[in-house]
Amino acid sequence: MQDRKIGVGPHPKPWPKNSKYNQELLQNGDTRNVLDKYRYWNNDAIKKDLDKSRFDLHIAIENWQHDFNAGTIVRNANAFNVSVVHIIGKRHYNRRGAMVTDKYMNIKYHPTIEDFVEDMRQDEREIVAVDILPNSLKLSETKLPAKCVLVFGGEGPGLSESMQKAADKIIMIEQFGSTRSVNVGVASGVLMYEWVRQHILKG
Repeated sequence: MQDRKIGVGPHPKPWPKNSKYNQELLQNGDTRNVLDKYRYWNNDAIKKDLDKSRFDLHIAIENWQHDFNAGTIVRNANAFNVSVVHIIGKRHYNRRGAMVTDKYMNIKYHPTIEDFVEDMRQDEREIVAVDILPNSLKLSETKLPAKCVLVFGGEGPGLSESMQKAADKIIMIEQFGSTRSVNVGVASGVLMYEWVRQHILKG
């Protein structure tokens, strides 16, 4: 089986002179997981370009256990070009799953749930938590608010009781097998796509 070539090699000379290009990447090649339009660009230039077209969706992660899935959620947030990712609790999260996409995101840290909730109230943004609870609404029957923040808990414990109480609504993804829940990283991708489907891809 032939190996799949990842990325591009050194840029042929003469090199472009625009400051958005990274000299080291031009010289050695670019094997990052980025769209072709961003080949050889430096990280700041990519982030600034994404900032021009971000969707008005925020994502929040309760980061109490240094969950590996936090990185996956950040990577999903990059894929759907959300405006802001909020990290609640520990400032340091497991970035391995993010695959360096955190470099292109706007990330805001909150030491407590109270700080996060106050920030969302000032922004007049609805808090939509995601978990399987007795009072959870079915995703298939729910209209997601256009201006909202989707909140995800840790793998296993789910949302804290404080976050459950702070949420304007709690949503669950209906499932049909034997497992109680899908991986929280998977759940985040499903919810982000559904928001995009309802508000960006409609009609």
